[in-house]
Amino acid sequence: MTILLENRSAQQNKLVLDGISWEKFEQIETIFQDIEGVRFIYLDEELEIIMSPSQAHEDAKSTIGLLLEAYMRAKKIRFYTKGSATLGNKEITGRKEPDESYNLHTKKDIPDLIIEVIVTSGDINILEIYRRLGILEVWFYEDGLLTVYSLKSNQYIKVNQSELLPELNLETFTKYINYHDQYDAVTDFVNELH
Repeated sequence: MTILLENRSAQQNKLVLDGISWEKFEQIETIFQDIEGVRFIYLDEELEIIMSPSQAHEDAKSTIGLLLEAYMRAKKIRFYTKGSATLGNKEITGRKEPDESYNLHTKKDIPDLIIEVIVTSGDINILEIYRRLGILEVWFYEDGLLTVYSLKSNQYIKVNQSELLPELNLETFTKYINYHDQYDAVTDFVNELH
């Protein structure tokens, strides 16, 4: 078993464990169950434990969610917020809590769209977990940039335009993610949509 403890910022610590069976992962998860702010990413015997997401992470996640929901309401696109409910299981040997997730048009067990805010790069291939689950689209926000991956023929392809929301201008959307103020960002974005 390999253990790596990283403190990439004063706000976020990460512990990476290799060679962890699913059963051992479940034991570790149980140990941390009453500790707030602990998140797990597990794939093929590699476990990443993230303690206390940073304020920058939470701000970006909230802003993206508010903008996306405002867009879908303005365009009358029915959606269901699935939040950060844990996805995955022993059968796919992977599990993760997305930052935000949505179903479009109808409620389903598996989200159509996942949003991930990356403040510190992880060691585990998050896209592989989502590929195994059949998530149609994954959006990554990192260093002020939004990158969209669409699932095609059981592989993720980086795309320039969302296939789930083809009329959404991602350049404009990203501008408002990076706006000076969250409230103003949503207000001005909605005004621009009209």
